Amino acid sequence: MDANVWLWILQGFLAAIFLGTGILKVTRTRAEMIAAGLAWAEDYAEPTLRKLGWAELAGAAGLVLPPLLGLWVVVPVAAGALAVLMVGALVVHVRRRELLPDALRTVALIAMCVVVAAFRI
Repeated sequence: MDANVWLWILQGFLAAIFLGTGILKVTRTRAEMIAAGLAWAEDYAEPTLRKLGWAELAGAAGLVLPPLLGLWVVVPVAAGALAVLMVGALVVHVRRRELLPDALRTVALIAMCVVVAAFRI
C-alpha cells in the first residue's frame, strides 16, 4: 500500500479516537466521567473538561476535513496540537501514577500524532 493510504488510515483512526473522547468530555458531567472510570477528571473543573473536549473535537476535525478541501497545511498543525495536548495528558497520568494502561496509551497517541505531523508537512 502507498504511504499516503497508511497516513489516511492513521488520520482516520486518530480522528475517531479524538472524536469519541471529545464527545465524552463535552456531553458528560464531571461526575459521570469519574463514575465511568476516568479518575483523573476529579482533578479538574467541569469547564476545563469541556474545553479539553472541544480541543479534541477541533483536532479530530483538523485531521480529516481540511485535506478534503485542499487545505493540507492544517493537518500537521492539528496533529501537532493534539500531540501537545496528549503530552499534557501524559503529565497528568504520570503525576497520578496511572502508568498502565493510561500513560502507555497516551504515549502511543503522542507517537501516532507525531508521525502524522511529520509526514504531512
